[in-house]
Amino acid sequence: MRKSVAFLSTFMIFSQVSFAQIEERARPAEWKNLVEGGKFIDLFQPIPPIGKLTADTWGTATVKPRYVDNGIEDNEWSYWGGNILKGEDGQFHMFVCRWREDSSKGHHEWPNSIVVHAVADNSMGPFKVVEEIGKGHNPEIYQTADGRYVIYVIDGYYVSESINGPWEYSKFEFDSRDRPIIEGLSNLTFARREDGSYLMVCRGGGVWFSKDGVSTFNQVSDERVYPPVDGRFEDPVIWKDNVQYHLIVNDWLGRIAFYQRSKDGVHWKTDPGEAYMPGITIYEDGTNEDWFKYERIKIFQDELGRAVQANFAVIDTLKNEDKPNDRHSSKNIGIPLKVGMQLELLNKKPITASTKFIKVLVKAEQGFNPQEDLDLASLRFGASEEVNFGRGAKVLGSQAKGYDLEITFEGKGNGFREDNFAGKMIGKDKNGAMVFGYSRLPWVDYNPAILSARKPEINMEKGIVRVKVENFGQIKSKKAKVSIEVFEGGKSAFTSVSKVQKLDPFEGNWIELSYDQFIPLGSDLTYKLTIHPIEGELEETEGELKDSVN
Repeated sequence: MRKSVAFLSTFMIFSQVSFAQIEERARPAEWKNLVEGGKFIDLFQPIPPIGKLTADTWGTATVKPRYVDNGIEDNEWSYWGGNILKGEDGQFHMFVCRWREDSSKGHHEWPNSIVVHAVADNSMGPFKVVEEIGKGHNPEIYQTADGRYVIYVIDGYYVSESINGPWEYSKFEFDSRDRPIIEGLSNLTFARREDGSYLMVCRGGGVWFSKDGVSTFNQVSDERVYPPVDGRFEDPVIWKDNVQYHLIVNDWLGRIAFYQRSKDGVHWKTDPGEAYMPGITIYEDGTNEDWFKYERIKIFQDELGRAVQANFAVIDTLKNEDKPNDRHSSKNIGIPLKVGMQLELLNKKPITASTKFIKVLVKAEQGFNPQEDLDLASLRFGASEEVNFGRGAKVLGSQAKGYDLEITFEGKGNGFREDNFAGKMIGKDKNGAMVFGYSRLPWVDYNPAILSARKPEINMEKGIVRVKVENFGQIKSKKAKVSIEVFEGGKSAFTSVSKVQKLDPFEGNWIELSYDQFIPLGSDLTYKLTIHPIEGELEETEGELKDSVN
């Protein structure tokens, strides 16, 4: 199997299989030691009041009174999913799906949902529908490098030259590249890379790449990238900022979500703590909307790609209890997020346990003056594994750099290891509010070639193994080595090694590896194939060769 998941052993959460709609999950004991800012759920902020507070609406007592103008809702329609883009017109455009609340199947009318386009003057709402686009469920809109808008829906997509349409329906093409498709191709989520190509993660946790976000998506993973818990995963959402990739995935059975980070979109690190769970809809005036379930999280980003708002599909009760013409329904809501500080690590050489000093530049921006706002004594910097638990390097001093602030930390306790690809800072401002931020590590390659091999083919007559190696990175690959070990009945039959020439992004090449054709090979053949790049992560795949011998 492909070794693509990085995780901590403390995330092994075991639970009994349940056929109910909810199940309480035990948390690792270590999570109790997380400081504020150590888990993603800490980023959810109180919501400014939006419109008028009212109890004259649908819903259980737990969600009334509420601000119905948050997001989108009405009495005639049930809304679900959807995300927001800011248009060139300065308005905020939400693409969400809905079905009639009085439909005979109640909530389970969702397979017949319709995607609609709604607009608002701000990202929190209220959003008003301006057009119906067509049938579809779980929409996610993104813009390609050439300016087109794409609305993904289950089993297809709509595309337009303008955010206001007209929209044309089409279907994606997928190439699994001889790998098992993990739990089918639904609930897809997308992130644009620097060169305009796209990373996609499917519901099952498989990683795919497309050259432009519309052409064929190619799978590079053969196992899910989610944390190793006994979960029922759905609703992944990915986004990319100026530091790293982010992924949140929901365990609907346990009503808990997990947060992950990656430098390249292929190899993921799971952070401790809940990403979100019920109880996060709290307003500045103390109003609390206790929604029963939060699903279909989507992220609204700023110009640096930072997450500034989360949008959810929420429902006030069990889905099976949402009947036609009753007092239950669903809607889309927005919740503001704490925005991370802009950080630049000034050390150019790798930081180790023997590093004496660490210098970090905290950049000023509108509404934030690091020279005046930060409580320096509270700040900690280092590997997230340390900082999330209140450890990390402490501040020694600081000096102004224009409007920015250069902070010097002692090297002791930084916690950086070879697998770290970002530094993290957590602390307080002078009002006692949490602050945080991530920085890139100057010695880390954030844009590696991503070499991946298809299933090998054996030609016994010629005594060769043919393997197609492809590059799904954004840069030309360097020379690499590919090795294959073939097993007969579980015992090693032969090993062969060959070179891989340089490949452009999305280019592939067939490699021939020779072996002694007089080696007797039966039908019970398996293989282990490894790509060894000069730089970057190796890829290991293994499987059966029953249908690949001629």
